[in-house]
Amino acid sequence: MLFLYNILIHIAWFILRIISLFNPKIKLFIKGRNESFHKLNTIQKNDKVIWFHAASLGEFEQGRPIIEKIDKLYPAYKIVVTFFSPSGYEIRKNYPNADVICYLPFDTKANVKRFVSELNPEFAIIIKYEFWPNLLNELQKKAIPTILVSGIFREEQLFFKWYGIWMQKYLKTFQHLFVQNTKSKELLNKINLNNVTVSGDTRFDRVHEILQQQNSVDFINEFKNNTYTLVAGSTWKEDEELLIHYINNHLSTDKKIIIAPHNIKTESIKSLQRAIKANSVLFSEKEDKNLADFNVFIVDTIGLLTKIYSYADVAYVGGGLGTGLHNILEPATFGIPVVFGGHKYDKFQEAKDLIALGGATAIKTETEFCSIFASLKNDNNLRNKMGAVNQKYIQQNVGATETIMSYLKNNL
Repeated sequence: MLFLYNILIHIAWFILRIISLFNPKIKLFIKGRNESFHKLNTIQKNDKVIWFHAASLGEFEQGRPIIEKIDKLYPAYKIVVTFFSPSGYEIRKNYPNADVICYLPFDTKANVKRFVSELNPEFAIIIKYEFWPNLLNELQKKAIPTILVSGIFREEQLFFKWYGIWMQKYLKTFQHLFVQNTKSKELLNKINLNNVTVSGDTRFDRVHEILQQQNSVDFINEFKNNTYTLVAGSTWKEDEELLIHYINNHLSTDKKIIIAPHNIKTESIKSLQRAIKANSVLFSEKEDKNLADFNVFIVDTIGLLTKIYSYADVAYVGGGLGTGLHNILEPATFGIPVVFGGHKYDKFQEAKDLIALGGATAIKTETEFCSIFASLKNDNNLRNKMGAVNQKYIQQNVGATETIMSYLKNNL
């Protein structure tokens, strides 16, 4: 099967290079990988390196608490972070706690042999998933300790199907697997993987730390002007259609809305703004304006959403109606109710947990959207109750980082 895999990986790389001529995102995917080895030139032969790999931005945020602990406790080590996806790399390519940030080379034998040789890490830390056979083989050949953190496994995954038995050997290259829940541990135990610890999800540690940082944003404070505010974060087209309907039919002068779209391309932002009948302002056009006069604020930039959630009375998190739910823990940590689309959240344990506990609600239609936000606006007790549930849930699930760091301290 590995022979067939290697043929397919070369075919995939060839096809991606052709697609990159027409697709800007794939072009970044290819171009970034062509620069990876150049970036590794800053690593010297005698450097002690700890390498983290994240598929994209969400996985990076899961690894971030560990990266920052290692950066603080082990300054002698250089930290290298790789990404698979442009959406992660482009946002975090200037992250200050890593010495090198680059793309993970495509999983051909030649690529990974060169990559592991030049990087030569003391320790490799894979976040959540990304089980590349050639890479894991090479790490094992070089006897480089490799662990998985914040892993989560489901029965429908390849490892647990009869036709995926060949992939189980690559899970066995991990020195240890830290998983989010008991179900994942049980599934791994069934295939004779017992070097497994249920540590939880490091994202809880990350979002809990957000409360300790400085979250004030002057222009958001000016816009909010002590008015009830709904923050809609990481929205996609499907989410924005509901928001537009709600704004155009139900927005009153005692409510304000902040929208932080996932896609901040100019044409998409302008299209969104044109569809909204209420008085709206863009982040990029806020200068010399009295922001308190506007009802809708559209955030056409990145990097502010976490702080903006601190101003929300309620939050709507995008992605659940289409591509996949974005991070609901970020608003939840501020002790506010969370609402999201009800189509694409079944793989997110925190979404299922918070619905069951009563801190979050999933919607599918315009009617449901308008109904829940009307209830939340008019019922302060309901908002407080849901918010308290969410904040307690975060507090009860912190600690994964310390569990993983205890292991690393004994192995570095």
